[in-house]
Order: sequence, then structure tokens, then C-alpha cells
Amino acid sequence: MRANLLKKTELRIDNIYLSDANLTDIASAAGCVLGLPPEEILVVDYQHGRLVLDILNRSVDACNIVGKHEALIKKLGSLAGVFVSEKTAVYSNGMLGWIALDEGSAVEALIESHKKVGEIRRTIARRVAVFSSGEEVAKKEIADTNTPAIKNRFEAEGYVVIKRETLSDDKALMSAKLRDAAELGGYGIIVITGGVGAERKDQTVEAIQTVDPGAATPYVCRFEKGTGRHFKDGVKIAVGRYNDTVIIALPGPNDEVTASLDPLIEGLRENATSQALAERIAANLRQILRRKMKGRKGNNCHEGCQLHLPD
Repeated sequence: MRANLLKKTELRIDNIYLSDANLTDIASAAGCVLGLPPEEILVVDYQHGRLVLDILNRSVDACNIVGKHEALIKKLGSLAGVFVSEKTAVYSNGMLGWIALDEGSAVEALIESHKKVGEIRRTIARRVAVFSSGEEVAKKEIADTNTPAIKNRFEAEGYVVIKRETLSDDKALMSAKLRDAAELGGYGIIVITGGVGAERKDQTVEAIQTVDPGAATPYVCRFEKGTGRHFKDGVKIAVGRYNDTVIIALPGPNDEVTASLDPLIEGLRENATSQALAERIAANLRQILRRKMKGRKGNNCHEGCQLHLPD
């Protein structure tokens, strides 16, 4: 189990004495005991029988820490120029303090802690944040019908859904809000609606790509770039991941959002990859668009542009 040291990264060893000792060897020996590469351990101070080590890795395997007090002292004492005694002791705050615990009881505590972490992760995985987007929604010129639809559908599946604010069409602000929600909000899933179109103001997909450069962004349909109001060459949706949170961008029209919820939830249930989940949603939206276009002359949509639906 990885443990975040939460900035409490110093190990203090008292009643240890050095005489022409090699600090690189000390760091290497400590790393050997704690399961860390020597370059991740730095000797930051030595004065009057007190040696201070700093762990440069902010996340360590807790199993490598527990009960290693005696092993660390013994290993350091075997080095040339390093002298230890019965009075030598290791101290630390935070997770590193586990080094001084009895190994048997500490392992039991670690197992219990691991169980609690699992419970917390399962709880977070069932929490959904829903953002709407667009100035017309923010100004209440258009009712937000998407958030209630998403909330009702997810809650029927046992999720806890929290309505978040309406985001303006600003990529930097949008990406910052999504990142903050993923880092601090305790959400396993974030859904944002609107802003996936081909106009200059549509920035939702780009905001998710800022948060996750590897996000899946399949086309729902494509246009000839520059025709009509189309600043971009098509409409996309996006599925990305950040900090173990799945972030999904859906279109703005309510019928398309509603129709996307079944494939979305099915994909989440199957723990689908970002690419598989995004393509499942996009394929469903293409079918809807085909039905909408059926009966129209050719593939003309509006303002003379040609619409192309990927296979």
C-alpha cells in the first residue's frame, strides 16, 4: 500500500556518531532497509550525535516502513565510520513514525488501514459531480434540463450526485475547475454538458485535454472547417481521467444527454477504458444524428455545410 508522507519526510536518528563516514553510503544503506533507491534519500544534517535524513519521494510503500527501526540502526552501524549503541533511536512524524512500531501490531494496523482506504475509494467511486456550461445557461436564459436528467439516472443506479456550478466558455477556467474537483472534491466521476460543438466558443473538449492530454475525443460528426459558424472541423465528446477520476464531456441538447446515459453507465459498470467508453457514447450519438438526418436532402445540416458521420 502506497502511503503519502504529507510533507512529513524527515527521519531523525539520535545518538549516532560519525567519524569520516561516507554520506552516500549512509543514504544507500537507509534506502536498502526502506526499499527506496539511494537517490531518493538525502542526508540533510548531522550535529552532536543527531543525523537527519530526508525522503525525497513523497509516497512510499508502507510495508517497507513498518517495524524497520532495529534493521535501520543495525545497517547503519555496519558502515565504516558510523557508530551506534543501545541509546541510538529513530524518530519521525507522520507515516514515517511507523518505522518505530512493533512489526506484528503495525502490520495488523496496516491491514486495517488498507481496508479503510479501500472503503473510502469505493465511496468516492460512487460520487458524481455534474457541471453545466455555457453563458446562456449561466445567465438563466436557457434552463438547465441536463443536470436533473443526469442526477435522476445516476441516483437510480445508487450513485450520489452533486450539482456543481455552471462553467463559462473559458478553457483555462474550465480546466482549473475540473482539476480542482478531481483533486479535492472526492468525486469518482465528473460529467460536464455542453460546449463540445464546432464553434469558437466551444471549449469543453479542449479543457479536458488540458487536464488529461491523453483523453479520448472521438468525433460524433465532422464538417468542412470554416463553413458557416464552424471554427472547428466537427463535434466531439471526451472522456479523460485525472487523479483516478473519470471526466466525461457530453453534448448540450437534452435528448442527446439523456440518450448517452445508458451507454455511459454501462461502460462505467464494465470499467471500460477511456477510449472504449468515449467511443461507445459517440457511436450512440451518431445513430441518433443519423435518425435526425433521415429524410433530409443529402447530408446538408445548416448554413450550407456538409455533414459527415464517421463509421
